[in-house]
Amino acid sequence: MGGIGFGLGDVFDAYYKDGHPYKNYNLDKQGEGMFWARVVNPNRKDDPEAMACDRPPFWGDKGESPDEPLAVSPAVLAAYAYDELPVPDTEIAMAPPGETKVNLPTWIWLDKAKFKKVSVTASIPGAGLSATTTARPVSLTIDPGTADAETFPASGECPIRGGRIGAPRAKGTPAETLPPCGVRYLRAPGQGGSYELNATLTWQISWTSTAGDGGGLPDGVYGAAQDVVVKEIQSVNR
Repeated sequence: MGGIGFGLGDVFDAYYKDGHPYKNYNLDKQGEGMFWARVVNPNRKDDPEAMACDRPPFWGDKGESPDEPLAVSPAVLAAYAYDELPVPDTEIAMAPPGETKVNLPTWIWLDKAKFKKVSVTASIPGAGLSATTTARPVSLTIDPGTADAETFPASGECPIRGGRIGAPRAKGTPAETLPPCGVRYLRAPGQGGSYELNATLTWQISWTSTAGDGGGLPDGVYGAAQDVVVKEIQSVNR
């Protein structure tokens, strides 16, 4: 309309074709990089800063993060990967399972095969930029659900050792043997009741990138609750 399209084309040609600052749309650099352009996240298009990037499309060399504060950087990719980490549910094993007795320790552990480090990589196709975020399980924290209980260790935090948190109670282990990770209830709840035991697993999060940078991210803490029936040991004295 009114020659606006031709005028706009002349402006773009001057900028991208005639050497001010690009020449011939950088066709001689194919495979060495790409033009970056503003993209609005459709899920956040109404945010006040959705249109904050007002730069025209600009060139970025392959494998390098563009010199633009609002460009997707390896750190941003690492955050995307963080959201996609396939962290398994915190399902603890217990011995005895589900029901225990007052003053007898309950052993708690995590499946060694299941709780290993997990990683996710996020990348920008064609840009040569990617970031890998890795989560490593480091400790399990036990909250027995009542003040009338002791945890092992006393802090309630069971560290990972030898790729395992806690240890299964071996067959034939005396009932009074204290576990490396577990709980001992000192009083039974009301008749027919139970305590809600909470177990939260802390994952240490870090990231690396093809640009050579990386670092730590906030720890991930994931937990689950389960009911533990605690009964008194009945005895008869004669």
